[in-house]
Amino acid sequence: MNINSFAKKAAIVALLAGAALSGHATNTNLGVVAVGVPASFGGFAPLGDFTDNFLFSLPVNSGSGYSVANFAPVGLGGIFNTKFAKLVLFSNPDGVLFTNDETFLSESVGASSSNLTLSFAGTPAGNYYLKVIGEANGTFGGLYTGAISVSAIPEPASYAMLLAGMGVMGAIAIRRNNRKKD
Repeated sequence: MNINSFAKKAAIVALLAGAALSGHATNTNLGVVAVGVPASFGGFAPLGDFTDNFLFSLPVNSGSGYSVANFAPVGLGGIFNTKFAKLVLFSNPDGVLFTNDETFLSESVGASSSNLTLSFAGTPAGNYYLKVIGEANGTFGGLYTGAISVSAIPEPASYAMLLAGMGVMGAIAIRRNNRKKD
């Protein structure tokens, strides 16, 4: 057996072992997502349809973005493949799933898409969850990766600087216009 063949087989066994451990957990708590520091997550789905929930908390923000993408390791052919149907964002005030206090906020729908993205305007601080719905159709199921990013709310000083800059630009434009008239 050559070393490349052995390395590929060892990688497959390691991936499957890791995936088997995480494959049973469909609800994952990501903790607090910080402003400006994307939180990454991932999942393994056995062959067939799947629904995974990722719980997290957000600080007050000016917007948040969410994405998931198929993860197909190079050199492993069609062994792992994931197609997404929906990416759905919910508020979850008590931080516990399925207690009838969840509120639908937004969704991204794909027709067997290999990736989905979702953006949402500013949200208050609190608990939320992201539902990833799809189908694992690779030989051994599917792997995927995702990220949550949160934008900061601009400081009042930022708005003041913006207005001051616009005022200066306006003054320059008026001055140039007056010079052309003379």
